[in-house]
Amino acid sequence: MIIDGAKIAAKIQQELFDSIKHLHGRPPSLHVVIVGHHPPSEIYVKRKTEACSRIGILSHTHRFSAEITENELLAHLQKLNAEAAVDGILVQLPLPAHIHSGRITQAVAPDKDVDGFHMINLGKLLIGDPSGFIPCTPLGIQTLLTRSSIEISGKHVVIIGRSQIVGKPMATLLMQNTPQANATVTVAHSQTKNLKSICQTADILIAAIGQPRFVTEDMVKEGCVVIDVGINRVAAPHLPKGYEIVGDVDFQNVQQKCAFITPVPGGVGPMTIAMLLSNTYKSYCLREGLQST
Repeated sequence: MIIDGAKIAAKIQQELFDSIKHLHGRPPSLHVVIVGHHPPSEIYVKRKTEACSRIGILSHTHRFSAEITENELLAHLQKLNAEAAVDGILVQLPLPAHIHSGRITQAVAPDKDVDGFHMINLGKLLIGDPSGFIPCTPLGIQTLLTRSSIEISGKHVVIIGRSQIVGKPMATLLMQNTPQANATVTVAHSQTKNLKSICQTADILIAAIGQPRFVTEDMVKEGCVVIDVGINRVAAPHLPKGYEIVGDVDFQNVQQKCAFITPVPGGVGPMTIAMLLSNTYKSYCLREGLQST
């Protein structure tokens, strides 16, 4: 079965819309900071701002030239941190080479870090403190699984990739002692030996390695659940654009073997945006002393 991430994300957005339309006073607000001109980033920001508009979140995009200094960018973030009506701050990555991404993401106030990248939020995730913000892609994957009625508890989850954005927080999230987790987690990466045999033991395989069609049919066991996080542009001269977007999984062949699989596009991507909106609403509710639903 193909898991329709776009459909599940649309349902979550509808639920958020229904909650937000009954609010009194100011609406929730998300501020996106983008530096320079990076076409994929422009697409992502457009999708995020359109999603905000659909559900009633005010979105503000702060654009800066690629020549902005790190100190100037830090000063702008401090202003946003200090504004009471700002609920969420998102710094769109990547940043120009002369700006240290780590310093910038850590400069966002933890209670406005709706991306979930601040070390305080990652620390809260590690100890199971629900007051923090969970990175959007891992949270989106967990939500995708639970809303698809896929059992996680007691299952062996293999994650290919150990990035700060997906792999590490994903492993931390799914090993928590909570009803929607309790998995046994293996994190594989570029130095993992016998990767194929490890993947073959997975009940749930999460591919987040950034290599097109890396996971092949012989790497998954029958009945496995496959979650494809990858977004890769590969040459396709026969198509009008000259390229196509594919995941980290060889979808056409792997889908014949697994019980569930996410497509690219239309799988994890829409869920990431839905979780960004959900985190922004959560931030608003915490700020306003409301109960988020």
